[in-house]
Amino acid sequence: METFINRFNEFVETFVNWLNNIIWSPALIALCLGAGLFYSIATRFLQIRHFKDMVKLMFQGKSSDAGVSSFQALSIALSGRVGTGNIAGVATAIAFGGPGAVFWMWLIAFLGAGSAFVEATLGQVYKTKQDGQFRGGPAYYIEKGLKLKWYAILFAIVTVIATGILLPGVQANSIASSMKNAFGISTTITGLVLVAVLAIIIFGGVKRIARVAQVVVPFMALGYILVALIVVFANISQLPDVLALIFKSAFGAEAAFGGILGAAISWGVKRGIYSNEAGQGTAPHAAAAAEVSHPAKQGLVQAFSVYIDTWFVCSATAFMILITGMYNVTPEGQPAIVNNIGDVEPGPVFTQMAVESVLPGFGAPFVAIALLFFAFTTIMAYYYMAETNLAYINRKVKRVWSEYALKIALLAVVFYGSVRTATLAWDLGDIGVGSMAWLNIIAILLLTKPALKVLKDYEKQKREGKDPVFDPAKVGINDADFWEKEYKHEEFSAPTQGKTLDS
Repeated sequence: METFINRFNEFVETFVNWLNNIIWSPALIALCLGAGLFYSIATRFLQIRHFKDMVKLMFQGKSSDAGVSSFQALSIALSGRVGTGNIAGVATAIAFGGPGAVFWMWLIAFLGAGSAFVEATLGQVYKTKQDGQFRGGPAYYIEKGLKLKWYAILFAIVTVIATGILLPGVQANSIASSMKNAFGISTTITGLVLVAVLAIIIFGGVKRIARVAQVVVPFMALGYILVALIVVFANISQLPDVLALIFKSAFGAEAAFGGILGAAISWGVKRGIYSNEAGQGTAPHAAAAAEVSHPAKQGLVQAFSVYIDTWFVCSATAFMILITGMYNVTPEGQPAIVNNIGDVEPGPVFTQMAVESVLPGFGAPFVAIALLFFAFTTIMAYYYMAETNLAYINRKVKRVWSEYALKIALLAVVFYGSVRTATLAWDLGDIGVGSMAWLNIIAILLLTKPALKVLKDYEKQKREGKDPVFDPAKVGINDADFWEKEYKHEEFSAPTQGKTLDS
């Protein structure tokens, strides 16, 4: 029996690796980079032009019985974005692609902000009010904007599988491994505790998820960046060399890493997308839940969340690892190029060792706790995305039983992910991310015209000195059901700052 189980596990890992290589072929890398570049040019680099608006709009808007505020929607989106990819993902990108992978993570974030704006704006345009709350995302804008019901259902099914089954295991695995490394807690116990706390939150619905996210996300991100600054300043003399190493390695100009330029690009883009999720199709679900007067407003907020994720949090991890030298570089199928820390599996341990080198006795527990918050909130966001797509699939029928089945399945995956191997967890997660990215990027490229119309309308109203309010008829967009039938302009005539979820 044991032999059979071992052979079955080997077969599963071989199959998953084969499928992962197909999905994450150079074609997907080119598609992600190409889409980001296209939208940056098509929007005249809105990620630079509207930077001030991005920051300002985060704290505007209100919540309601049906929706959440812009900041709460941002927090839910950041819950999904700021996760294990910001710690373990950056470490694996450096381990397999070298320091140059960090540059490509930065680039995909800059370009991806354009894609993030488009997908989030489309999520707002084609959102609907279902069961008393806003629902939206790629499945909704594919059906309404492209009139391709089969494509919408396909995306919804893939997303339920990806966010409900494939992706949560990565987060749980990173939490469990870091807690074991820092505190000696068994992965089984960690898995059981995760399941218990997560059950309390997800059975409370989207409002409870939003409440938890808006408190935890800012706290965890700021705390992590503060510790990163301490580590960097303790090694500040090394900073110029680290920056030079990143840029030289990114273009193969550093002798040691000249032969792995392809790996640097591939791993930088793959881990960048895994972390910031630009174009992946996850953030539009949270964006659609926001109560705003114009879709472009939430599009700009979500574009800024890509910067927060990659330029701030991922960069914090990268600088800590590189400036302390606590990393190895071993490209897949090749001998080690750098071996600074011995036989250590790429992941949270790189970051733990980096912090430990400056703050002895603090690094391992701090990174474990940071990863706990990062990954746990990501699992919450994954559940919300899976539930939204399940709601799309089951719009015509009562779905109480299917929602309970989803909750139980996700909790089971979280426990299983806590105790399984990290390699399989990451490979399954990459399949989920890649599958969604293929389907979503193609969809938003086909919906470029309405997205650009919305941006143009927002900019026109801003130039006229107005607080932009969306009217799909004036813009020439059809099937924006909520905006056509239910939205009342007077709801946004009074200042709304300061209102809470319970207002």
